[in-house]
Amino acid sequence: MDIDAKIKLILQKDFLIHETNFKNYFEGFYQGKVRDNYISKDKRIIIATDRLSAFDRIITTIPFKGQVLNMTTAFWFEKTKKLVPNHVLTVPDPNVMITKECKPLAVEMVIRGYITGSAWRAYEKDPKKSISGINFPPNLVKNQQLDEPVITPSTKAEKGTHDEEISREMILSKEIVPKDIYLQVEEYTHKLFKKGTEIAKKNGLILVDTKYEFGLDQKGNVTIIDEIHTPDSSRFWMAKTYEPLFTAGRDPDVLDKEFVRDWLRKEKNFTGDGPIPIVDDAVKISLCMKYIKNYELVTGQKFDYTTISEDKHPVSRIENKLKELGYIK
Repeated sequence: MDIDAKIKLILQKDFLIHETNFKNYFEGFYQGKVRDNYISKDKRIIIATDRLSAFDRIITTIPFKGQVLNMTTAFWFEKTKKLVPNHVLTVPDPNVMITKECKPLAVEMVIRGYITGSAWRAYEKDPKKSISGINFPPNLVKNQQLDEPVITPSTKAEKGTHDEEISREMILSKEIVPKDIYLQVEEYTHKLFKKGTEIAKKNGLILVDTKYEFGLDQKGNVTIIDEIHTPDSSRFWMAKTYEPLFTAGRDPDVLDKEFVRDWLRKEKNFTGDGPIPIVDDAVKISLCMKYIKNYELVTGQKFDYTTISEDKHPVSRIENKLKELGYIK
């Protein structure tokens, strides 16, 4: 069975990971937009589901999405572990990551190499208005590369609320993050983005912008947590077509979930308010293929789409793995 047939079968049988329910076996539980987090003593078991969020709403589920996110994150954590400490301990299943339990910092680090997305929309309205305390140069054009990457931090939203931009000065003056820790986080952000940009470029991609989350491990060390350089947390463009499309005033070829954000805005007039529209299977399949292509280009590895059998729901596979590891009975 080829990948296209496999995706259609998953949709037909609803072999999608909407959520997991192992709360009774763990000391703590937190459900993020995409990941289900279970706390076991000093460890966090993170299960990447197939949920798709956009505009801070859960929109739908996408075949293989959780697997792509988990395995992409595992790849990047391995590639950057000598640059920045990360929380990963083991990856026992395509959708599961066992990590060190860390205390998350109250800000997220967004770093941008190009003016696009929400930053462009804000700039287009008022080029003189700062974004997270950053003043962008005049006369920028949509999707233009910046002279150097800039960090535009945001608050880390509580469940049901939106991330909000915040300046470096505000973070430090209000001591939202202690100065020494924040400076370390800034340094790590630039290091990670530089490494990500280099690897993406070698594989024909542009890492446009990304979001990093950091925490403190039990020894107080600054640690990168959650995910890194996935098509959920980052924008990726195809490098070979960027220049001709930019010169022609057209949008780049994207390999991330901006594709579905654009579809929601243009086809459904949806930007987060009101009823969530139904997402066509054709859109789900197209986004799934973009995510898989991103994984294969970035890692240089073929995506393993045989992880889901034709007669067994993937949550059962995850449950069996957690039983094998002794986390549930």
